[in-house]
Amino acid sequence: MAETDIGPPDFRTMLPEVIAKNYGQWKYHENIKPGVYKHVAEGGDEVYTVRCGSPKLVCTDFIRDLCDIADKYCDGHMRFTSRYNPEFLTPKKENVEPIVAAVTKLGLPVGGTGRGISNVIHTQGWIHCHTPATDASGVVKAIMDELYPYFVGEKTLPHKLRLSLACCLNMCGAIHASDLAVVGIHTRIPGIDHEKLHAQCEIPTTAQGCPTKAIRKHPDPNVKSVVVAEDKCMYCGNCYTICPAMPIANPEGDGVAIFAGGKVSNARKPPRLSRVIIPFIPNNPPRWPELVAVLKQIVEVYGKNARPLERFGEWVERVGWEKFYKLAELPFPVQLIDDFELARDTLRSTTQFKWS
Repeated sequence: MAETDIGPPDFRTMLPEVIAKNYGQWKYHENIKPGVYKHVAEGGDEVYTVRCGSPKLVCTDFIRDLCDIADKYCDGHMRFTSRYNPEFLTPKKENVEPIVAAVTKLGLPVGGTGRGISNVIHTQGWIHCHTPATDASGVVKAIMDELYPYFVGEKTLPHKLRLSLACCLNMCGAIHASDLAVVGIHTRIPGIDHEKLHAQCEIPTTAQGCPTKAIRKHPDPNVKSVVVAEDKCMYCGNCYTICPAMPIANPEGDGVAIFAGGKVSNARKPPRLSRVIIPFIPNNPPRWPELVAVLKQIVEVYGKNARPLERFGEWVERVGWEKFYKLAELPFPVQLIDDFELARDTLRSTTQFKWS
């Protein structure tokens, strides 16, 4: 294969020897204990995987510590999952417990496999993103501190539960396909600094960047700026991306919504998109107690009522959304009804809506 600097390197050159040898020839795998997998190939070769939790934002010293463990026990091989879980791979069973001990010594929990919760995939939040309605790392830390037993296997669920967080409606965190998800929500139109706008922004480009055409040139010809039609604004923050003189963040109007029922898996039921179950919870940093409490409540209700190997959305679809709201003791705001006039005094808005 010709050498090139275009695109990523070929991953096949970086595979552990035992995985390269048995690529596409794996017979089965089993979850030995929380955080530890065993894969067996058709020819009898075995690979052990140790998974641990990790923050998304890390330093080079942290990466070096992980690499030291990989060098010592895994012939230099490790990987990060799509949810930022470091995984150490070794064909030697006797190396599993030393890896677990070394990871634990770093302060990282071993877990995230089987019928529980893995790392929360999330966006940048206040630390790095320019249009967030909530934080990312801070919210995730608060959530996982409360749901920690479901990560390390002290508590189990009917099936795996995938959580994600997006700090604004751009949804960089892929929340639309997770069992439970948190999304940052703006509820106020962007502010406009009329003095800075003319110097920092190009008015035609700013207006064209609005997907709902809510931005128009200022009606006063002497004011070189724009105005926002509040009834058309959907609070996406796209204008601020183009024009820094139109900040969207608002400490009183920003908060989060909770989505539920999505998944990527094609097993039993097709992949499905999540839907809003709580339209707004105000930000309350640094621990977001209201958000954390309601998420824990929803997880526990799912754990008590779903059947074995039933994903969250599959369970809700089976019992009906009305039953889910009753079990979770959640209010049902009118914003969640597709057509309130046709729904009358019920929660059902389509003929496909299932009653419990």
